[in-house]
Amino acid sequence: MLEAGKVLAIFSIRPGKNGSVWVRAGYAELNRDGSMNLNLDVLPLDGRLHIRESYQRPPTPVEPH
Repeated sequence: MLEAGKVLAIFSIRPGKNGSVWVRAGYAELNRDGSMNLNLDVLPLDGRLHIRESYQRPPTPVEPH
């Protein structure tokens, strides 16, 4: 559910040899009036962006040497 203060992830999705490659392009913040502020770190090559609810990835375990 979208509510004010919610953070959404922005992706640029590119075709790859083994399927789609999702590049994190930035994040969006939902305002009280339903508008969004977009904060982009990259620009998409094809002009298309995908926005979805954000989630925190679990940390990747580090293998001992």
